[in-house]
Amino acid sequence: MTERGMSEQVFLILTALADEPKHGYGIVQAVEKLSENRVRLRVGTLYGVLDRLVADGWAERDKEEIHQGRLRRYYRLTDLGARTLAEQSRRLAANAAAAESVLRARGWALGGGA
Repeated sequence: MTERGMSEQVFLILTALADEPKHGYGIVQAVEKLSENRVRLRVGTLYGVLDRLVADGWAERDKEEIHQGRLRRYYRLTDLGARTLAEQSRRLAANAAAAESVLRARGWALGGGA
């Protein structure tokens, strides 16, 4: 996974983990909240992304606990994951500012409605 090719799902999962370690369902809930319900993760998607984040050193397994007879595995952001998320955030903010500047210069209103 490369920083430049980071999907919205990966960005939101890293953001969800930046707050505190979370188990899978906690990540799903956090991503829905962060995205204002635009992004809903399927279980297969979530764990596929988490496996890649762990392999790339952006996240790591934190702890496991049994909750209502089921195993919960927690994940947390690594220092490398935090630096990557910060860089991606700066890149997205710069891109958004550039787009807004061009749109304003052309007289197109910004404001979230069609």
